[in-house]
Amino acid sequence: MAAFVEGNCMTSLLGLFLTPEAAHETKIQLITDMDKKKLLRIVVAALLLAGAFAVEKTTGLPVWQLLLIYLMPYLVVGYDVIAEAVEGLFHGELFNEDFLMCIATIGALCIGFLPGAETQFPEAVFVMLFFQVGELFEDYAEGRSRESISHLMDIRPDTANVLRGGEVSVVAPDTVTVGETIVVKPGEKIPLDGTVVEGSSSLNTVALTGESLPRDVAPGDDVISGCVNISGLLNIRVNKTFGESTASKIINLVENAGENKAKSETFIAKFAKVYTPIVVTLAFVLAFLPPLVSGDFSGNFPTWLQRALTFLVVSCPCALVISVPLTFFGGIGGASKNGILVKGANYMDTLSKLGTVVFDKTGTLTKGQFEVNAVHPDQFDETQLLHLAAHVERYSTHPIAISLKNAYPNEHDGCTVEDVEEISGHGIRAKVNGDTVCVGNTKMMDSVGAKWHPCHKVGTIIHVAVNGVYVGHIVISDRVKDDSAAAIADLKSLGVKNTVMLTGDREEVGKDVATQLGLDEYHAELLPADKVNAVERLIAKKPAGTTLAFVGDGINDAPVLARADVGIAMGGLGSDAAIEAADVVLMDDKPSKVATAIRIARHTLKIANENVWFAISVKVAVLILAGFGLSTMWMAVFADVGVTVLAVLNAMRTLNRTLKSSLIRT
Repeated sequence: MAAFVEGNCMTSLLGLFLTPEAAHETKIQLITDMDKKKLLRIVVAALLLAGAFAVEKTTGLPVWQLLLIYLMPYLVVGYDVIAEAVEGLFHGELFNEDFLMCIATIGALCIGFLPGAETQFPEAVFVMLFFQVGELFEDYAEGRSRESISHLMDIRPDTANVLRGGEVSVVAPDTVTVGETIVVKPGEKIPLDGTVVEGSSSLNTVALTGESLPRDVAPGDDVISGCVNISGLLNIRVNKTFGESTASKIINLVENAGENKAKSETFIAKFAKVYTPIVVTLAFVLAFLPPLVSGDFSGNFPTWLQRALTFLVVSCPCALVISVPLTFFGGIGGASKNGILVKGANYMDTLSKLGTVVFDKTGTLTKGQFEVNAVHPDQFDETQLLHLAAHVERYSTHPIAISLKNAYPNEHDGCTVEDVEEISGHGIRAKVNGDTVCVGNTKMMDSVGAKWHPCHKVGTIIHVAVNGVYVGHIVISDRVKDDSAAAIADLKSLGVKNTVMLTGDREEVGKDVATQLGLDEYHAELLPADKVNAVERLIAKKPAGTTLAFVGDGINDAPVLARADVGIAMGGLGSDAAIEAADVVLMDDKPSKVATAIRIARHTLKIANENVWFAISVKVAVLILAGFGLSTMWMAVFADVGVTVLAVLNAMRTLNRTLKSSLIRT
């Protein structure tokens, strides 16, 4: 049973969505046409059922003639169910939902021929009719789930315009090699990851990050596949093959998400495999054992057969094995709409129980880029001090030099820069307009006799001296991301008891960032192996029943991402190694999305649990009533198909709420 339902629900969902674009569109259209035909059959069967019922009440036709009349709506609405049941028998799937429905309805059609039994023709047709209505609702829910992640198909490129031999050729993206140049026109998707070598434009990244604000790019900027070029013509040098491109990896991540089952899904699958055969056996016993022991088999058999058939209809656990996977799939789809890629439903379980969240610093809580944060001149003004430092560092590729040049980009201001000399461990010395300018650390200042003084700000201090006279210093540091503080506060509001930062940076830098963000604890000056050890210690002391997440972005974070209960990687700027090792990927590099992921996970788990308890409670109640002859076939229909419809509709709430994840509160 579980295998059958999952094959018809989750496999169809994942396999249907994540195919090449043309096939995807074809299948979606096919499903739409099938739904229209099924709806038409339901309407026609309902009209025929009403006609058959009128004939039965107004005429005195014999039972066999009434059977022929009721067979018309029965076969119209149920011929495909019968075909699936027969096919299941040949494949050894004896206890799938189609087989159960066939046995129950055929039994109801035949019970009227037994001595002393009343006909159950309307009930038999209505069971099949309502079953198809439930299937229609399931298809609709699948369609809504399909819409939630079908935007991922928008990132899959169909072709690439590659520049070869001075001409542009339209080729398949997987034929383009690293180092080749591709041309992306306005309105086209970027087919492969690369670096802009010519042109400037704005990129629509909403399909990848959920961020509606366009991203401006210029020569030298890295771009990723799946983004849409909005305005200018771009020439891009390819630096990754199609298989290693961001678009391909994202699609593969979601495609494989169904392989990692949540505990709830696993429980339901195991439950169905044991539960269904037991109930079918009980239905068989219920039909034959009481009449046998009563001493009047022929007289009592019709009554007990009817009870057994009711019991059989109720026994189908499709409400559970359909709605629970659909719930988790809806949660994964809704998360992807918000730029959060969850690699499996099992990580929804883990995210919902987070009690400790551990962050890397550089590139995760901070931007990962050195910037000039303060200029403290002693003799010159700020512009003059930056001017001197930037000119001295003009030819250096060091991150500090780059930050100084970015702060004062006007290199062509008429100044002459000569005799540039880099002194290892000290800094750089050069002549600017004939004056000897030294830019470096305190050792450099001591070597030229400049009387420097410390700075009250935390960061890398770049001292400047002119002709041996100290003229001031510049503070360079990594800047905290705009939403980092809000992210930490949001996590605390969700009940996360411990927020931790691990960094390889200096103690004073780590302390400063931790204080700014309101973190519970921090550990600085750590090597990659030290981070793993730190996470091991945090896992050992975390409260029972809670989980630990690590959020990082760099290659050095890959080991600790893999060790944590759930690893969360920054996908926008993060390294490939980190993304591969992580269980969840944040495509826009915003730490605030961790809280969003928790809300989505908790909302998804809540709905899944609601469906489990509701379905089991109703079924158990009706099964008990059926055993005592107190339930009708109509009650059985509600306990099976009705509960399934309600559970599927409830599962769809994962889509409705996750599309507006900022509104989700637990």
